[in-house]
Amino acid sequence: MKVEIRYFASIRETVGVAAESVETTASTLAALRDELIALDAPHAQALARGRALRMALNQVMCRESVSLLDGAEVAFFPPVTGG
Repeated sequence: MKVEIRYFASIRETVGVAAESVETTASTLAALRDELIALDAPHAQALARGRALRMALNQVMCRESVSLLDGAEVAFFPPVTGG
């Protein structure tokens, strides 16, 4: 399936892009995060396990256990972002 990913604040700065389209076999946000971590060093650093971050699926805050849907928009951002 294909999903649109958005990165915000320090995560965007570390990954080096604000958004990207990704083909994935992940069934949950946790599995997607793990796939992204495996992509390269910047993704691994920005999305590392143990690093506090928040996620949204189709603009709704959610937990990692939420099922991923084809065509979904997934957002990753630090727990506190400034204006």
